[in-house]
Amino acid sequence: MDIGLLAVRLLVGGSLFIKHRWEKLTTFSMMSAHFPDPIHIGPVPSLAIALVADGICSVLVMLGLATRWAALFVAINIGVAWTLVHHFAFFAKPQGDHGELCLLYISVFLALFLAGAGRYSIDELIAKGREIH
Repeated sequence: MDIGLLAVRLLVGGSLFIKHRWEKLTTFSMMSAHFPDPIHIGPVPSLAIALVADGICSVLVMLGLATRWAALFVAINIGVAWTLVHHFAFFAKPQGDHGELCLLYISVFLALFLAGAGRYSIDELIAKGREIH
């Protein structure tokens, strides 16, 4: 099970990091002009929150550091996008068919929130360090 959790953390966290962080980071100024503002805080703060989820929390999940909180942050961020921006679109056009990908990311990150990082993680090393002292 621990190797499975490691594989999921690396593969899904890596996918989110590589594709979505890179896209937001390299086109931040262009995206900030028209980025969705689903919770009415402005497009730049909304984009910054998405960048934290995709860029920082995905790395934390891959490392297994603060895994549960990072996974929950990602799941909530993608959940907000899927519900308030994509309106639960699964097959519908013109919003695209991102619904399946959104639901997969939400499912995996919620599962990591519930299961934790597993034995092969920094969280586990920290927990073992507490047991020694």
